[in-house]
Amino acid sequence: MKSPHRTARLALVLCLSLTLAACGSDGAGGSDAVGEDGRVVVTVAIDAGLEQGAVDAFNERVEQFEASHSDVDIQPQEYTWSAATFTSQLAGGTIPDVFTVPFTDGRGLIEREQIADIADQVDRLPYADSFNPTVATAGQAPDGRQWAVPIAAYGQGLHYNRTLFTQAGLDPDRPPTTWPQVRAAARQIAERTGQTGYAQMTSDNTGGWILTTLDYAFGGRTESIRGEKATATLDTPEMTEALELVAAMRWEDESMGANFLYDWATINQDFAAGRIGMYVSGGGNYGNLVTQNAMRPADYGVAVLPLVDDPEAGVLGGGTLAVVSPKTGERTREAAVRWIDFYYMAKLTDKDAAVLDARTLAETGQPVGAPQLPVLDRATFDAARGWVKEYVNVPVDQLRPYTDAMFDQPLVTEPTRSTQEVYGILDTVVQTVLTDRDADIPALLADAQSQAQALLDRG
Repeated sequence: MKSPHRTARLALVLCLSLTLAACGSDGAGGSDAVGEDGRVVVTVAIDAGLEQGAVDAFNERVEQFEASHSDVDIQPQEYTWSAATFTSQLAGGTIPDVFTVPFTDGRGLIEREQIADIADQVDRLPYADSFNPTVATAGQAPDGRQWAVPIAAYGQGLHYNRTLFTQAGLDPDRPPTTWPQVRAAARQIAERTGQTGYAQMTSDNTGGWILTTLDYAFGGRTESIRGEKATATLDTPEMTEALELVAAMRWEDESMGANFLYDWATINQDFAAGRIGMYVSGGGNYGNLVTQNAMRPADYGVAVLPLVDDPEAGVLGGGTLAVVSPKTGERTREAAVRWIDFYYMAKLTDKDAAVLDARTLAETGQPVGAPQLPVLDRATFDAARGWVKEYVNVPVDQLRPYTDAMFDQPLVTEPTRSTQEVYGILDTVVQTVLTDRDADIPALLADAQSQAQALLDRG
């Protein structure tokens, strides 16, 4: 049984319940909270609203950390990143010492010095030189110093149903690698199986998310940042080409089915049920499809996203950064990075931790070995996979079209300004293209450009 004071710690600790013996400044604007026992106090984020079992598991991890780091007192604090509240929490100083943010926030927080510079502490980690370079940039300052630690990442992928491929006379071990091949395969699936060949999300901002993914894959971007000035770049040849492809598949090929209001949950449901041949979503979607949507593992395939032959073409990706509050002092930052290393990174870099994590997942019926864009380099990734090989319970060979090439694709983070609002504008664009045969793509993009720029100008 866990001691009751541990659970009580989960309340917000804006004012620490213990009496502080000293608060020492480090000379850089931050200070350390030190308890009467001389331990430095570090508040760390725990997701709000967790079930008691998850709370107990987190508290156990805290106890394990403190047992091997006797100079640190870890204080859990409920925190979940939200775009609607993060800015005010940051300004008000109500965030924990260690918290997480999406990739899209990293560079801005660094440039404004709204997070602590922990690069010196990160440099001392044994895997400091082993970060996946396409991922690490999200947490780097312009000079390349690592102010934030990438702890999870994703890159968009092309998910496909191997059974529908076989029924349509396609080779499930050789999925499409170009957009013309995607179009041809979608048409063949629709004609020979009667199912949707290719589907696309269009609602609840997911339409804008996936349309931006296609825009990146064609070499475009949806915004340009120069200093503090953000310029919308929706009305471009690349975005036009992406929409023309979608329109051709919908109206000329009739390969996109009849549902044009998919969001993330509903497209997963229909794909898992065998009603969709292909769709684009995060490459690490296997776990959701199998555990929450009952997809048969034998049906599942995933490939890297096709990119056009353009040096600007890239894969929309994102992820999570672990960062440290700028109000912390030197001792707190040192302890904070040790916590990040222990709690977030050990299962990726330490054999014992990796095996424990894999065994626990396998015993509870969760997938082990599902594809996810690694935050560390191929050598570290391959070593970790070797440690947990006996617990891998996913169809590894079916994932190779993604995993064999995922390190080679250039990752481009999501737009950083008014991201969800601009996605909402693009929802309307893609819905119109899919429901109106005579949709005027140039006019739609000109209007979207105007709306997006108005949002960006408001900041």
